Amino acid sequence: MEYLYYLANTSLTLRVIDFLCSNHSFPVQFITVIHQINGWIVKVKMCQYLTPQEHGDFRAFMQELGVPYEPDMRILMALWGLETGQSPLSVMRRYQVAVVSHGIPNREDVESFRTQFVRGLGYCPEALA
Repeated sequence: MEYLYYLANTSLTLRVIDFLCSNHSFPVQFITVIHQINGWIVKVKMCQYLTPQEHGDFRAFMQELGVPYEPDMRILMALWGLETGQSPLSVMRRYQVAVVSHGIPNREDVESFRTQFVRGLGYCPEALA
């Protein structure tokens, strides 16, 4: 099962990661986090099907934080590349996307990206709040 959502800012993205890390009942295979200038794309892939109750609960949680995302071809190919084992660096170069994290849910990757981005800009855009 896969879930692909668009989230408006870093805080919401971190809430998803914290939720998945604290709820070990969800069989997460990987999570992919991509930053775009106006928000975040988060893909969560489970390694097995969820029960209807778990599926509904997770969808409800995700829809409280963001909206289901329909990727364009570039993002679709980037996500496919990551899933087929291409390195995040090669995917970023090939598809011109900012892959912040791919694999085990990792809060530090997202926080580090935000810190470096804000330091480089000299201010914090709304999407990085």
